Formats: sequence, structure tokens, C-alpha cells
Amino acid sequence: MSDNASTPPCIIVVFGARGDLTRRLVMPALYNLRRSGALGENFAIVGVDHGDISERTWRSNVGRALKQLIGSRDAEFQADGFDTVTWDFLRKRMHYLRGDFTNVDDYHALSTLLQTLHPRYGTQGNVLFYLATAARFFEPALLNLGAAGLVEQRADEGWRRVIVEKPFGHDLASACELNATVARVLDEDQVFRIDHFLGKETVQNILAFRFANGLFEPVWNRDRIDHVQITAAETIGVEGRGRFYDPTGCLRDMVPNHLFQLLAMIAMEPPAAFTTQAMHRRRAEVIEAVRPLSPDDVVRGQYGAGAINRAAVPGYREEDTVAEDSDTETYVAMKLRVDTWRWAGVPFYLRTGKRLRERTTEIAIRFKPAPLAPFRSTEIGGYGPDWLVLHIQPDEGISLQFDVKRPGPQVSLAPVRMDFRYRDWFPKEYTVGYERLLQDCMNGESGLFQDAAMVEGAWRIVQPILDAWRSAPGDFPNYAAGSAGPAAADALLAVDGGHAWRTLTAGRKPPPRRASEEGTAATQRSSKARRANAAASKPGRAAVPAKPAKPAKRAAARKPGKRATTRA
Repeated sequence: MSDNASTPPCIIVVFGARGDLTRRLVMPALYNLRRSGALGENFAIVGVDHGDISERTWRSNVGRALKQLIGSRDAEFQADGFDTVTWDFLRKRMHYLRGDFTNVDDYHALSTLLQTLHPRYGTQGNVLFYLATAARFFEPALLNLGAAGLVEQRADEGWRRVIVEKPFGHDLASACELNATVARVLDEDQVFRIDHFLGKETVQNILAFRFANGLFEPVWNRDRIDHVQITAAETIGVEGRGRFYDPTGCLRDMVPNHLFQLLAMIAMEPPAAFTTQAMHRRRAEVIEAVRPLSPDDVVRGQYGAGAINRAAVPGYREEDTVAEDSDTETYVAMKLRVDTWRWAGVPFYLRTGKRLRERTTEIAIRFKPAPLAPFRSTEIGGYGPDWLVLHIQPDEGISLQFDVKRPGPQVSLAPVRMDFRYRDWFPKEYTVGYERLLQDCMNGESGLFQDAAMVEGAWRIVQPILDAWRSAPGDFPNYAAGSAGPAAADALLAVDGGHAWRTLTAGRKPPPRRASEEGTAATQRSSKARRANAAASKPGRAAVPAKPAKPAKRAAARKPGKRATTRA
């Protein structure tokens, strides 16, 4: 462990201590922070929940879930097993309080408990409250924290901060109301509206990639970019979370937060400095510049029965805890326009959904083609698209696809790709995406979080769609599980300059052959077959069967310092 931990002394109070979010994300993130040396000695955890269980039982349940999670990732990340020393550190600092999130008396009991724990752990009165609860408890929890005096900041008592999970409201009116509640109880610099997408290394790398490399920023505009596609596809269904997901839906769950934050990172102007204020201002400018949506700009879908990885899966309406006649969307595709000087006329296409063919999250930038004039006397038939793709998950990295001349006497083009993979250059470590965000909260750095204006701006964009979707759709379910989504999503792009969605693939497969290449390859195969048959017809010579194509060798992992390779 490092001697210089980067987090200050504090107690983190987790409301919803027995919930899925705490078990799968919050506690593993704290475990990883401690193991990496970022979490100091002066630290404690208080879990608050309505469950009538003992402190010992809560510790045991969290430890069991953590072991299972770490064990399931060991093979992939070549980890060295569950770290009992790290777990013992956390376990001894875990305290449990049974409480009702809506009862102010239980908040006074929490205040008493905190007063006894601060001197024991030397936490200097610093407290980070984490609302890892259902959204309906956000407002009462905030009001009760204020009523109990738990979020008052006094110079002699340390800082008090609050993390609020998504969804931050369920429409524009509720988001404004929740922001008003926050403003009554907290100063803006005390609240952290968390979005775990912004905690991913590959998302943070967008800014470094754009602004640290003089090669790309000069072409990052409407003059050279044809369009941008942002995809967040999942193969999983609701996984028993129907009670949360069914009243929420795909649009509310993914678009105003995750996808719009990716949009903001890609489309923002360079900040004067990477300060909280500058980052908020630049990202908010993008959200404010999005042209209002109309129902014709958006497609919704719901998955029916199908197959994922050759295994049959039920339709959404057949999932546990989902109503048999549910009209909740599990897929959304939309096209946006960002009305700024840099992006005027460039369409942004966003899509996200459950039970799709592959799990992938990526941002794909398609560049405009070069003029065909130098090749007007050839028969190449045009260029393929040049793509710059930022792969966020599961295979993190960046790829660049472009055309080269195929070897031979004829002028024939082939798409190739240059790949950068995080796993080839940096140690692969298991994280859940919350480590950096929790660390920033404890340090009071809110650059990777949303402010009130950004939240309300995002809801303002989608509110017309929510209003239009109050009427039930007549075609649900309209895509099969294991497909690429509803056909209407393809039509959404086709009518807009003949664009098409990128194929959903896991990881980075070689660029697909174009139609002209397929014809060339077929001609070559036919010619080879004719030569083989002619040889076989000659007296005294037996036909030699063609050798099967050798499988492509897997590229060995490159050590740091080696150059990225170009693949045909």
C-alpha cells in the first residue's frame, strides 16, 4: 500500500446498504481503492437500510458477495485472488444502522452514531452521504438530512457531501423539482450527481485523445466529419430488475445521462483548463446547443423472444416482474443536431438497447470521403468509409480504419485498420468504474459530474419525446432478442443521406469486405479452380487439392514501447 493515500479522512454513509448497487459497485470500488493504496487509514463505512439485520450479518453478506465477484473476474484479469488483508481493513470499519429513509428520527440516530465514530477513526468530521436507494427516496432523504443538521458545514466540523444516483428525475418537471430540493438543503458544491460512464478510463481518455494530439483536433469538425454514431448495446435483459426498469424504460435510463455525457465529451470545445467550472461549462454548452427533438427523430423498440449466443431467451413481457402488456421501451435510436459552428450540419446518431446481438459501447466518427479525381481512370468503384472508433467496452481502445492499395499490378483498394488496445500497453486491472468517482467525491472534485443546469438541459431535450410517447405503441415487441434492433432504426439513418448503422460486433473484427472486393475475390477463386481442373485433365497428373486457408494467427500481446500494428 502507498504511504500517501490520496483520499482525505472521512466516513461514507451508504443509504441502501443491502441493495444491489452497494453490493456490486460501491463496496467493490472501495475494496479496489484500498488495495491500490488510495484509501487511507482514517476511514469508516456506515450502512443504513430498513432491513432488520445485525451488523455482523451485513458484513458477512457483503464479504460473500465481494468474494464471488472477485473470484469471477480472476481468470479474466489474472488477479491473485481475494485480498483478505484489504477485506479485513474494510470489515472492521463497517457499521450498520437500521433506519427508515422517510423518518427524521432515524437521521438523528445516525447523527449520534457519527459523533461516536469520528474520534474512533480520526475522520475529522468529514462525511460523504451516498443515496444508493430507489429514486423515490432521494427527496425525503435530502430533506431529512437537512432537518437533522447532518449536511451543515461548519469550519470546526469538517465537510459534508452527498452523492445522488441516477435517474435524477424521471422528466423535466421532476428534475427541476429535485434540483430545487437540493438547493434548499445543500450548496451546489456539496452535491455530486453521479454517472458511472464518466468513471471509465476510456471515457476520460476522450479528452486526452482529442486535446493532447495535434493530429486529430484540426479535423474534428464539420469540414471533415460526415457523421458520428454513439452505441451502447447490451445482451442482457432486465435480469430480475423489472420493478425498477418497467416504470423507467430505456430512454430515461440511458439517454439523458450516459449517452448525452458521451455526446458532450465528443462535441465539447477545448476548455481553457481542466477545472471543474471549465469542464461543466464546456459540456453544458453542447447540451444547450442540441436542436429540439421531434418524434420523427426517434425510434423505440421492445424485444421479443429470441436467442443470445444460441441460448433461447424470453421476450421482455415474459420476464419476471414485468407486466404481460407492458409498453415500456427497451431500445431507443435517435438522430441529433448540435447547432454550433463546429458541428453545424453533422448528424449524431445515438442508439442503446437490451437483448441485442452483442455487448458493445463505442463512439464511431466517420470522415468524409476524399475526392475521386485522382482515380477517375481506374475501376476502383469508390472509397470505403474512413472510421475513427473509440471502443469503451468490452475491448477498450481506439481503432482507425482507412484505405490502402492492395498488392498487385491493378489499382485496387482495401480497408485496413490500426488498433490501440489498452490491454496491450497497460496492466489490465479490474475496476467497476466507481473508483475514480468516489475518490473525486472525497476530494471535492466535481469535474466528472453533472451540475443542475446540465441535468435540466438533458431532460429538456427528451421531454417532447416523453410527451409524444404517452400513447401506447402498436407494434411491440418489434425486434427479436439477439438481433440488431427494430428495422425502423435502420430506416432512420437511411433517409438521412443513405447512412447505415455500424455492425454490432464484439471487440474489433477485421474490416468487412466491400462488394467490389467480394467480386474480385470470387473471380480469383474461380480462376484458381479452372487452373486446377485443367491440370487435373492432363494425362498422368493427378489433381492437387487446394490447401485450406490457414487460420489467422492471433496477434501476440505487445509490450509497452512497441508500435501499434496495421491489420489488413
